[in-house]
Amino acid sequence: MTSIKNMPRFDAADYLDSPEARADYMAAAFEEGDVAQIRRALGTVARSLGMTAVAEDAGLGRESLYKALGETGNPEFVTVLKLMKAMGLKLSALPITAE
Repeated sequence: MTSIKNMPRFDAADYLDSPEARADYMAAAFEEGDVAQIRRALGTVARSLGMTAVAEDAGLGRESLYKALGETGNPEFVTVLKLMKAMGLKLSALPITAE
């Protein structure tokens, strides 16, 4: 019997291997509307691409990126826009429809 301690840790970043997968992942986080979840999703997508590369492409320091996306982070909107662009993603607006 395999112990849960010996099971590999699941990391969504390991599966975000295409622009479409990264876009879908971020779209799901935005759909939820939870700020903490959006911050975590940004971090997951950044890790999938490599934090150093994303930080450089966004014009941010690596440590600043980790701080902004950490559990107590609160990235400014301009930082979110820079990160999205560096990750090959863009924000768009859709009308709210009755479900």
